[in-house]
Amino acid sequence: MGVILQVENLTKSFGYDLLFGDISFGLDEGDKVGLIAKNGTGKSTLLNLLAGVDTPDSGTIIYRNNLRIGYLQQIPSFQGAKTVIDACLEGDNPAAMAVLNYENAVSSGDPDAMTAAIQAMDNNHAWDYEERFKQILSKLKIDDFHQPVTELSGGQIKRVALAKILIDEPQFLILDEPTNHLDIDMIEWLENYLKRSNMTLLMVTHDRYFLDNICTRIIEMDQQEIFTYDGNYNYYLEKRAERIEAQNAQVEKARNLLRTELEWMRRQPQARQHKAQYRIDAFYDLKERARGIRERGDVRLNVKSAYIGKKIFTAHNVCKAYGDKIILQDFEYTFARYEKLGIVGDNGVGKSTFIKLLLGEVPCDSGHFELGKTLRFGYYSQEGMRLDEDKKVIDAVRDIAEYIVFDEKTHYTAAQFLNLFLFNNNEQQKYIHTLSGGEKRRLYLAMVLMGKPNFLILDEPTNDLDISTLEILEDYLSKFNGCVIIVSHDRFFMDRTVDHTFVFLGDGVVKDFPGNYSEYRAWKDYHDQLAAQEARANAKPKEKVHYNVRDNSNKLSFKEKKELEQLTIEIEELTAEKQQLDTLFASGEVITDMDVKSARYSQLKELLEEKEMRWLELSEKE
Repeated sequence: MGVILQVENLTKSFGYDLLFGDISFGLDEGDKVGLIAKNGTGKSTLLNLLAGVDTPDSGTIIYRNNLRIGYLQQIPSFQGAKTVIDACLEGDNPAAMAVLNYENAVSSGDPDAMTAAIQAMDNNHAWDYEERFKQILSKLKIDDFHQPVTELSGGQIKRVALAKILIDEPQFLILDEPTNHLDIDMIEWLENYLKRSNMTLLMVTHDRYFLDNICTRIIEMDQQEIFTYDGNYNYYLEKRAERIEAQNAQVEKARNLLRTELEWMRRQPQARQHKAQYRIDAFYDLKERARGIRERGDVRLNVKSAYIGKKIFTAHNVCKAYGDKIILQDFEYTFARYEKLGIVGDNGVGKSTFIKLLLGEVPCDSGHFELGKTLRFGYYSQEGMRLDEDKKVIDAVRDIAEYIVFDEKTHYTAAQFLNLFLFNNNEQQKYIHTLSGGEKRRLYLAMVLMGKPNFLILDEPTNDLDISTLEILEDYLSKFNGCVIIVSHDRFFMDRTVDHTFVFLGDGVVKDFPGNYSEYRAWKDYHDQLAAQEARANAKPKEKVHYNVRDNSNKLSFKEKKELEQLTIEIEELTAEKQQLDTLFASGEVITDMDVKSARYSQLKELLEEKEMRWLELSEKE
């Protein structure tokens, strides 16, 4: 264990905005660190600096010699890559290039290319690399290796970028929002993968279960400083509360002292020339410290909803399909007043389509939704609102309304309303294109709530929002006097906000579970175990295989002699079959079932290696 990265006095600004100043910290080999900060305070900027994508204003970043770094950016891109496999295997790694050529040869069916590719796989010991490559892509549900990159969605590009980094196995892994665009099964697989890995990890994520289960250290960026906590996310919450409490106590003490000093400074002006200069200087220092009392600086979501009637909506035999892909099949449901529903399921099973059917943005194939007359939808979509990037924040809000009136007692100007969402006067004058991704999402949330909805539909609301904003949003939803539908892969967020769950199982099947996600998962795991036990109990008993205990001497037992003879025959047969395939691949003939034969070739290599090792083991005792 040693230091792999040391940051000394790092400073970065954008224009007049100081993101962080003179921060210092180090990372040891094997550390798994979560980076936490509010949106707009420089999390992604710091990751860019550490990955070498950006340069600091001042300070140094010192890496261990020959450190291999992998960086998953928040919005990755693949310049020049034509297909998924090109994107995953680009670079100068010989094993990766061998796998790329092998997969392309298999796809092309060219026997000459196949022979050369197999030889290159052998020379570069790339068969294990290929196995890891396919396993990771499979876990991230990337099935078409030869799909053009230009046809991929933003979420698919993120998953391909993540796959490439994991395949490369860097020593230091930097992840910016890795769980965005992953379904829950993928998140749980990635969580387990990173926990088992020896890689040093630094990541930014809003997923609090993910943070708590993986991280051994938390680094918080707050008030342009760095605070480090040696523990997981739960430990960080406890110690952060203690730090803020202690900080506020110190500031309150400074305020009390300031009152005394202020009285002293206000004495007759003619006496001031006799005051000690050190005491005057101390007064101004004390004045600055007294201003530093900790303010939470959180979004204050005390926005009220419009009245909602007793009739919400009813689904009558709704059906929807795209070709052979069934989204809903004879779906019926009556939504209750003040209901809070969570929707989970794999990517592509139709969660977002369900919402668009409800909103009338997509027509039903048959059946219909009957909506209540008082419904006022507020839709926070996964794609986000299309904002004019050249406008200022305040102007974008004023385009919707100069004044926002919720009732006789509650009304705001556009500027006052933005203040509720943590946009102070200076930030309201910023152009939208200068905002961070999280700040844009916060602005989008403000615009959705401006419409005083009584039925909120939130499609992946946790993407790009900081944890502080999520905590306040969770609290707001718990008190929201209306109905809510939430589609999210954030397990913590779902557990905090919903009272029952629609589980989209695919092929039009929707299960209504009376609980949150963790309760559903516990129920599912329990029933899966029962089903597995029942399957084992009903299975036919296998014929027992009896193994001889080997004699400690160097003599072969009778059965071992027979095994050696059989191995000799099998090795000869497998070698002959392998040579036939070598000849076929080199013949130049058109091979119609190239995929089958190449898979058999790989299987033959593994069998030969296994049986030859056993043959050598036995032959040494002969």
